[in-house]
Amino acid sequence: MKSDVLSSERFDVYRAVTNTIVAAIEAGAGEFVMPWHGNGVAIAKPQNAHTHMEYHGINVIALWAQAYEQGYRSGYWGTYRQWQEVGAQVAKGERGSTIVFFKRIEEESKAQGDEPSIRLFARASRVFNADQVEGWTPPEERRQPGTGEIMESVALFVQASKADVHIGTMARYNIPGDYIEMPEIGRFIDTPTSSATQAYGATVLHELVHWAGAKHRLDRFGERLKMEDVAAEELVAEIGAAFLCADLGVSNTPRPDHAAYVGHWLQLLKNDTRAIFTASRLANQAATYLHEIVAAGEW
Repeated sequence: MKSDVLSSERFDVYRAVTNTIVAAIEAGAGEFVMPWHGNGVAIAKPQNAHTHMEYHGINVIALWAQAYEQGYRSGYWGTYRQWQEVGAQVAKGERGSTIVFFKRIEEESKAQGDEPSIRLFARASRVFNADQVEGWTPPEERRQPGTGEIMESVALFVQASKADVHIGTMARYNIPGDYIEMPEIGRFIDTPTSSATQAYGATVLHELVHWAGAKHRLDRFGERLKMEDVAAEELVAEIGAAFLCADLGVSNTPRPDHAAYVGHWLQLLKNDTRAIFTASRLANQAATYLHEIVAAGEW
């Protein structure tokens, strides 16, 4: 494959992609939906194993970050007592992840006849991932296999990069092992903004951008990532995936789910207005690097 990654034309395309993502975030991109499904539950948000309710707000981002950092494969969480109530036991030595919940308290008004006021008190709680417990089996698969296929352009690009890709239960880049893990293609589903085929392409390219950031490649991170580092790295990977999707014909314009995903991680960075542009610069560097190594392999 002939590479023109250093051309001003590609730079302009990448800048246009970034601007589109920013505009979508400002307009309100909505909820992000993971484009694959696992054990009976779409891995869109972390879910409580006892109540079956999804976590919301900052807890979604916090638990995503913890799952990424610790390598948890499950989307199910629960407190120590909740796991006991479903017949499971948190393994010895496991440490919980902190979440926040709000308790409503009614306070009587001093003025006669006034309605009581409602106050919200923030309380911290610790939850454990299903990977940290023993004696629990997740719900059986309830979904039909997805209809996704691997686009030839994406398959050839990943193959030419020489990245090591393993089949697993979630999408992630394993830093110590230096390999990419991807769910089986049959687990990818259509979302409101993309087909299963597009979803697979965007996901594997996202992980490929992570792979390019390894210490012996572009050196964006160390052996472990703190939560703030995870947020910044996820911005780079998702924007880089949007760039590569445009390059390889996966999608002509960034989809709302790119913007929604980026928006979640920007919240963790306290809405730093410069973060997305720093991430865009690093994403451009990663996309350029990947095109160069693919071109060097005479793809």
